[in-house]
Amino acid sequence: MLELALDARRGSFHLQVECRFASEWTVIFGPSGAGKSTLLRLLAGLDLPEHSSPQSVRVALDGKLLTDSAHGLWLKPGRRQTSMVAQQSAIFPHMSIEANIAYGLNHIDRLRRSSRVSNSRVQEMLELVNATELIGRRPQHLSGGEAQRIALARALAPQPRLLLLDEPFSALDGVASDALLLRLQAWTTEHRVQTVLATHDATDALASAAEVALLHEGRLAALGPAADVLSAERQRLIDRLG
Repeated sequence: MLELALDARRGSFHLQVECRFASEWTVIFGPSGAGKSTLLRLLAGLDLPEHSSPQSVRVALDGKLLTDSAHGLWLKPGRRQTSMVAQQSAIFPHMSIEANIAYGLNHIDRLRRSSRVSNSRVQEMLELVNATELIGRRPQHLSGGEAQRIALARALAPQPRLLLLDEPFSALDGVASDALLLRLQAWTTEHRVQTVLATHDATDALASAAEVALLHEGRLAALGPAADVLSAERQRLIDRLG
């Protein structure tokens, strides 16, 4: 369970969210500018809120604080066991595909892995994201969708406890995106990885039967099963197809 209470300002934008994500798979849904990326970056510790008191910043996973309650600061990434995949894949252009995926193993996992174990995990992640044929390619020669697959494999390699996804399949076509989404959800469920996916595409939430947090102008407008929270969006999609 992920618990968060955030009262944070970023410039003129004000994000106020207090809730619990009881499901292991939660979709943050809302239009551009609703605060989805801001929320994820705060959860990842990549951004710090401006002019916030310690009491206004609280994030806990399974009852364990990811923030320093005394100072309102985020714990270091290694202690958070958190991985994030953004819209821009940001894979390292000077590294091989294997080295990109193994990066998280080398920098997050404190246990020294043998090269055999590391190589096995890299192969496992490539198979998961359906990208085994990319093993010999250089990052600069990847398409946008291929780079997103490698970025996802890198995030999953250290098997984080919390996985944050910000429009991670935006460069993939609908069929490929849906297939990868279902494979990913099965994997995170099997390994008990709390996952938060931000999207403006209702099909991502409806296809995975997720818990949905509906954001509007930095506020939580609704939280519940996708079929309930996105009933209007579902009907709009049906009407458009009809």
